[in-house]
Amino acid sequence: MPSCIIETPIGFANIIGDKNGISSVMLTSQKVKSDSIPEELLDCVTQLRAYFNEDLKSFNLNLNPKGTVFQKSVWKQLQTIPYGKTISYLELSKQLGDVKAIRAIANANGKNPLWIIIPCHRVIGSDGSLTGYAGGLYKNNGS
Repeated sequence: MPSCIIETPIGFANIIGDKNGISSVMLTSQKVKSDSIPEELLDCVTQLRAYFNEDLKSFNLNLNPKGTVFQKSVWKQLQTIPYGKTISYLELSKQLGDVKAIRAIANANGKNPLWIIIPCHRVIGSDGSLTGYAGGLYKNNGS
């Protein structure tokens, strides 16, 4: 499947997808940008760059993440969280119709394969704390 690595303001991202859509965008420890961008991924790269330049607030991409039916339902709901807004895991579980599934919902959120594009980073703890997400929490260790 076509892939490429691009540099973003918070690290290098590996993008994977094909004519059926983007299946994965994840941070990677590899620190070498791809020499070329496959045609199938060009729109994704363009939109990610616009997002990080604050020129884009929502993505318009064909997505094809791999996951269970339940995970995909959570990921679809995450896409309704507006740019600049956050919700709690409890609120997300209420939106999905099952507050008892909060741990499963949090687990699905953490397995989101489309970092930034499906905004799992907009879900926070009920107390307002950052609890982590698929991309991990940024840590500045002074280097």
